[in-house]
Amino acid sequence: MSELLDKAREVKEAAAVLAQLGAGEKNSALYCIAEALRENTDPIIEANSMDTELGRRAGMSASLLDRLTLNEARIMDIAAGVEKVAELHDPIGEVIEEFERPNGMIITKVRVPLGVIGLIYEARPNVTVDSAALSLKAGSGVILRGSDSAINSNKKLVEVIRAALSGTAVPPGCVTLIETGGHGVVDEMMNLTQYLDVLIPRGGAALISRVVNNSRVPVLETGSGNCHVYFHRDADPEMAENIIVNAKVQRPSVCNAAETLLVHRDFLPRVGPALQALKDRGVTIHGDDAIREIFPEALPATEEDYATEYLSLDIAVKTVDSLEGAIEHISGYGTKHTECIVTQDAAAAQKFLNEVDAACVNHNVSTRFTDGFEFGFGAEIGISTQKMHARGPMGLREITSYKYLVRGNGQVRG
Repeated sequence: MSELLDKAREVKEAAAVLAQLGAGEKNSALYCIAEALRENTDPIIEANSMDTELGRRAGMSASLLDRLTLNEARIMDIAAGVEKVAELHDPIGEVIEEFERPNGMIITKVRVPLGVIGLIYEARPNVTVDSAALSLKAGSGVILRGSDSAINSNKKLVEVIRAALSGTAVPPGCVTLIETGGHGVVDEMMNLTQYLDVLIPRGGAALISRVVNNSRVPVLETGSGNCHVYFHRDADPEMAENIIVNAKVQRPSVCNAAETLLVHRDFLPRVGPALQALKDRGVTIHGDDAIREIFPEALPATEEDYATEYLSLDIAVKTVDSLEGAIEHISGYGTKHTECIVTQDAAAAQKFLNEVDAACVNHNVSTRFTDGFEFGFGAEIGISTQKMHARGPMGLREITSYKYLVRGNGQVRG
């Protein structure tokens, strides 16, 4: 029997037990996980350093190394995120609606766990903990398949999680990591319909496309983030500068970082300070002719630049003649993740909010806020760019299902 099948059976059996536990039992387990992460900070960092060293030797990009790296501050944040999940309202058993039919039947729609979640993700070991915590609180088991580049980090994190669960009502088997390398195990997961209820891919466009196009298991699709910030002609220059610097620079390796700046032609005389602020922070600007005329240091922008999710200190900058032009550009190049307009014109902002098709559409707010923690969800299992069954940051409610409880007194259908 393969490692996957063996562990999948264990998770399915453990998930059946987990589904019957109350909020108090699950929360107690989550607090134990958070404490265990803090107590094991040094061994976690030691395991992570093995991965980062191998990544450097293999020529891993700076943005991917940043995603991969764990330090004490990040581990403390991860542990705090687990506690935030524990503090959230437990959605399981929640009555969504209830109604009575003319024949006397009482129909109750209640929230229930998905069952077993499969997660395929790339070099971000924090996802290991976030996904485990959310899945457990939502009453589901989780099978984790991280990238080979983070295998030592993920093994240590899952070891810590399972050890913490061993003294709680939550079976440790609810969380497991597939350690087998290579693409074969991903193909196997995509066909594991007898054990997996849903599959969630988190990573680059190639991974997501592969899973969406080939999986027999239902997929909750997360998406890449070619996110835009648009400086409308009535943008406040200081606000615009602060937003684009934060959206691009604060953490450029994540999917909610801005990759393209659109500038209304009437705003061009005021955009220079924002471009200089980006350059001063190490950002390489890829601009069109109008941008390069006022900012000669910019490299020439190409069509490929406008379609690229850089995940690095690079940004494409394009001039547009109108709000409609900005919306049209986003429609052509965006990935339906997060889009932002900076303007003091309420009507323009409302048109942008109404017409841009994305999971999150922002007015005068950095794209970096598209995040489960920032939305008050405690953490997220991914950011969905599809429209069914969930969209945007996927917190607890987004990784549950529901069922109908039908009560009667002998009704039969004629």
